[in-house]
Amino acid sequence: MSEDLPTLQRRLAAFAAARDWQQYHNPKNLAAALSVEASELVEIFQWLTPEQSAAVMSEPSSAHRVEDEVADVLAYLLQFCEALGIDALAALAAKIERNESRFPAVRDARPDRDRAADGTPEGTPDGPGGADSAS
Repeated sequence: MSEDLPTLQRRLAAFAAARDWQQYHNPKNLAAALSVEASELVEIFQWLTPEQSAAVMSEPSSAHRVEDEVADVLAYLLQFCEALGIDALAALAAKIERNESRFPAVRDARPDRDRAADGTPEGTPDGPGGADSAS
């Protein structure tokens, strides 16, 4: 069963309220918790090869760990957005739109033309959907 974002946010708020946790759910604490949970997700992949990381969902025990950490990250992100009045989907849509302007699709992706002096692709985004953390 898949629920929509507002329903999930209400369930998270009710869960916290029933345990008197709202007092701890300020933006600073939620951002810290989000960081910790994201780090726990990274930890699962820390020493895996790219091939092993691509296959992590094929083993039930590792798939369960990944799903749990993804859920924790999303839960804290939704609670963070709720605390600050951020519409997560609207923020994502706006960011994708800005990135589409900032990083136009490459029509001629020849490696020799599109690489910086250090060998990295020019204009490489470093965040979700091509986002960088500065904008």
